[in-house]
Amino acid sequence: MRNRRLAAASSVLLLPVLVPASAAAAPTPTVVPCPQASMSASTPSRPSPPPAVAEDQVVGGAALATSGLVVPAGAAQPPEVTASSWLVADLDTGEVLGACGPHEYATPASVQKLLLTAALLPDLDPQQVVTVTKEDLDIEPGSSAVGLLVGGRYPVETLWLGLLLQSGNDAANVLARLGGGAEGRAGGVRAMNEFAEELGARQTHAVTPSGLDGPGQFTSAYDLALIARACFAEPAFQRYALTETHQIPDQEALGRKGFQIQNGNSLIDQYPGALGGKTGFTTLARHTYVGAAERAGRRLVVTLLGAEARPLRGWEQGAALLDWGFALPRETSVGRLVEPGELTAAPSATAPAAVPSAADARPAADNSLPEGLTGPGPLLVAAGVGVGIGGLAALIVRLARHPRREPRRRRRGQGHRRA
Repeated sequence: MRNRRLAAASSVLLLPVLVPASAAAAPTPTVVPCPQASMSASTPSRPSPPPAVAEDQVVGGAALATSGLVVPAGAAQPPEVTASSWLVADLDTGEVLGACGPHEYATPASVQKLLLTAALLPDLDPQQVVTVTKEDLDIEPGSSAVGLLVGGRYPVETLWLGLLLQSGNDAANVLARLGGGAEGRAGGVRAMNEFAEELGARQTHAVTPSGLDGPGQFTSAYDLALIARACFAEPAFQRYALTETHQIPDQEALGRKGFQIQNGNSLIDQYPGALGGKTGFTTLARHTYVGAAERAGRRLVVTLLGAEARPLRGWEQGAALLDWGFALPRETSVGRLVEPGELTAAPSATAPAAVPSAADARPAADNSLPEGLTGPGPLLVAAGVGVGIGGLAALIVRLARHPRREPRRRRRGQGHRRA
């Protein structure tokens, strides 16, 4: 388990509790609109998301269960962006500094390649040489690709760099096939979904390894932060994410020369302390982005979904939100990123439920708790997840559909519709 904390957490977030009728009937806090930049162009209709699940909405803290803005009390107004949802968090402590609709469903586009990376990077030998098949190049015409050749032989490390620098959908197919074992590409996608569950990314479901649109494929700004945190825990990813160029090797047997690819994430060139990240775009998803940077020993990550490229491109919106996050005090928090394995840990018969402080974890314009509550109280259980009587049935359904699994053991180691 390289650089990954996969041990079961001491607290469990899936404990059903009974709440007083007065608490269950408490009024819903006011939703504070997110600061939105004006957009000159209309956007296409988005896929209909799955129904919201109450206990998923509060993963990481009760204050995160909003479709609007949540920032610390007294914090400066976040910058206006076109993204429909976003989140800023500390990569090291896991504290969430602020967010807009953190648990709202959205389509991922190529930032989904980060889930492929988090799930498979530690398991694949970077020096292994892989032969590309015709099926590996089954991608949408005009979508982003490295330019791999059928019959071409490429080191796995080159495939990772093609995936992360050039956003190669062909590289995504090869890596998913390789990581999927006997199941091939489908096995790779299954591994992605299993790893998302292990991370606690409950609103993430992958259908394609590349992020090209597929029916039922969704994620959230919160889930992307969990996935990004797992990626940045890998030294190889940290190195790949800051690589500016890479030479794709000659294919002498096919009579083809090699060529150079460049990193498409402008953050690494234009933002001081940038650590890397991933861009994405499809017609349905619009622009999506994940980026991270370090300043004065503090590492922050930003995730955003459903953005338009004007007046600011995705990475520029990410940079503005990073600036906002770095300006906040280090102890700032409106929630937290759960640890890998925490939500799937077996219940402890002796461990008491730990309730975190919610002093700063409230919607920006509503600094009071619902009427009848004086603190985190009975609506919070364990590490910040609340389950009311009304949500108990949904919880039982979730447990029936998704039985607990042991954490997966780790081994060593732009077109119009691009992803």
